[in-house]
Amino acid sequence: MNFLAHAWLARGGSDDFLWGNLIADGVKGSDLSAWPGGVAAGIRHHRRVDAFVDAHPVVARIRRRAPDRQRRYAGIALDLVWDHFVARELGLQAGHSPLVARTYRVLRARPAPARLATLVPVLVEQDWLHRYADFAFTCRAIAGIGRRLSGPNRLAELVPWLEEEQRRLEEEFLRLWPEVRQALEVPAHP
Repeated sequence: MNFLAHAWLARGGSDDFLWGNLIADGVKGSDLSAWPGGVAAGIRHHRRVDAFVDAHPVVARIRRRAPDRQRRYAGIALDLVWDHFVARELGLQAGHSPLVARTYRVLRARPAPARLATLVPVLVEQDWLHRYADFAFTCRAIAGIGRRLSGPNRLAELVPWLEEEQRRLEEEFLRLWPEVRQALEVPAHP
């Protein structure tokens, strides 16, 4: 899961909790004592979501189908593909979303950790969360991440397979997402 899916699952929590979920990929280590309680709880929640998804049988099946040379990178690509399907489910192709507006407000309120410091402002400025509703944009974002990794761009090489598998991936998402939501969606505070 990527920014949008994590935002959806964490939307019932405080802004600190939401921010922790959004910046967790930029936080290293298990010692979260330097973070405020709500942010640390959000980081831990994000990590539980990732562990749940990565261990899910649906994801294991998809990874086994991925081309051998790019299989190691399939998880990164799937995180963004899941955001595409979440965006479609939320109707983000139609425009404004209160969830996206809140997510951007929370991301603008304070700087992201160093590992995300350059990505987050671009994500917000270019409105990636709404744009994830477009599969072609999502695939370009996947290839763009691959350019930031060392060595050959295995993520860009994976895009034709993702395009070929799009319908099947959507069917698998529709099995995965309800289980993720049931296990890890945070209820709204009263």
